[in-house]
Amino acid sequence: MSEIPNCPKCASEYAYEDNGMYLCPECSHEWAKDAPADESDTLVVRDANGNLLNDGDNVTVIKDLKVKGSSSVIKVGTKVKIIRLVDGDHDIDCRIEGIGAMQLKSEFVKKA
Repeated sequence: MSEIPNCPKCASEYAYEDNGMYLCPECSHEWAKDAPADESDTLVVRDANGNLLNDGDNVTVIKDLKVKGSSSVIKVGTKVKIIRLVDGDHDIDCRIEGIGAMQLKSEFVKKA
């Protein structure tokens, strides 16, 4: 019998094979038999134009954004330097001059 790897998402040892795919009964994750082990760990974030964003990139805001809990606004064309990608609803962590630490959605920025 072949050795079935643990689930790459939740590390469950109860994964099983079905029609050339591995399945995890605990988290319902599916992956191909020939898929690299670290593929599921990569975070893919794209800007408003579909360009791939990476940690450390510089981006430009493409829409006026109201800052929640404040009367300030991030204007169109504001340059944001050295972004950090995070997993969640707002997928960019950054610092904006004059405002401070912010989280932005990638759909409102373009790669500079």
